[in-house]
Amino acid sequence: MNLLGLIGRKKMHFERDISAKEEEIRDLVESSSFLVLGGAGSIGQAVCKEIFKRNPRLLHVVDISENNMVELVRDIRSSFGYIKGDFQTFALDIGSREYESFINAQDSYDYVLNLSALKHVRSEKDPYTLMRMVNVNIFNTKKTVEQTFSKGGKKYFCVSTDKATNPVNMMGGSKRIMEMFLMQLSDSVTISTARFANVAFSDGSLLHGFDKRLLKKQPIAAPNDVRRYFVVPQESGELCLMSCLFGENRDIFFPKLNESLHLISFAEIAVNYLENRGFEPYLCESEDEARRLVAELPKSGKWPCLFHGSDTTGEKEFEEFYTKDEEIDYSRFFNIGIIKNSHSSDSIKLADFEQAVKIMMESGAWKKEELVDLFHKTIPDFGHKETGKYLDGKM
Repeated sequence: MNLLGLIGRKKMHFERDISAKEEEIRDLVESSSFLVLGGAGSIGQAVCKEIFKRNPRLLHVVDISENNMVELVRDIRSSFGYIKGDFQTFALDIGSREYESFINAQDSYDYVLNLSALKHVRSEKDPYTLMRMVNVNIFNTKKTVEQTFSKGGKKYFCVSTDKATNPVNMMGGSKRIMEMFLMQLSDSVTISTARFANVAFSDGSLLHGFDKRLLKKQPIAAPNDVRRYFVVPQESGELCLMSCLFGENRDIFFPKLNESLHLISFAEIAVNYLENRGFEPYLCESEDEARRLVAELPKSGKWPCLFHGSDTTGEKEFEEFYTKDEEIDYSRFFNIGIIKNSHSSDSIKLADFEQAVKIMMESGAWKKEELVDLFHKTIPDFGHKETGKYLDGKM
């Protein structure tokens, strides 16, 4: 399946930058050791493959998902074979004692890349999942930066998101606060990150769900009023690796917008996807109609679809990679822009945030409203949008 074609594009966005730097990338990878955290997710797997195919001296991969880790190894072996360097995977929870023991037993890694995250806007629907998102996206990041420094690591990379720019949902807000902690910790170890667009057909995404719906003979639903930028998994891996290897301290890499990276709606991609699979979209008026027609309609080469407007909590009207107040370097790469951050973090705000979360956790009970209020106090101009509706309430 041609993923680029499905998202309305013809060529890889970072091809020119990767080609220009390929020899330097390969030299750095071949001589270095890497630890990839969250390496079995969609972006993590893409990063691991970009590293592995350039013959690293050492590549260790940690992820909580045992099954995804198995698929990563099968994928790598089937595509690239073997390397002379040390390649190992570890099915560990970054927040666990087992992970602490693992880190203590290792020598220092040259590069630590953290791709672990709770990435779904829907994760703010209840206070318990929301608190886990805070711990995974913010405090696990803080801990692994401190471990990298204590072990003498050269560089720490952590993936962020376009949703951290003027955030309107708690997922984006958690990544923005994570960035604030990274700026504070950048005195200890060199840190870079990346903000980028939606990764097409990544695990758990709406587009990935299209495959599942066809496999399970279920209708396809998608918003028709939400337009987003998309990169394919390989591009996500390339941008992360470029930021990791070439980002200066506190740099945030992002894809430049031009004719090769454009907005497209989920409904448009659904139409492209179905046509690629040999089906004509059939537009339904309701969920009940779509569910009823899916038993017979595909036999005539049509697939029931429900395209609708978006009214769920935290849905951003448009995507942006930087704010008007951030300093941008457009000159260093052809299709990669860089946000240049000075060392500025509100240490009092961050200490208050950490203390407030600690008190909530120790109490054993907290409300979503308390966390939302804490985010408002920590992030200037946090534009949280609460509609009372969530994606779990839709087909």
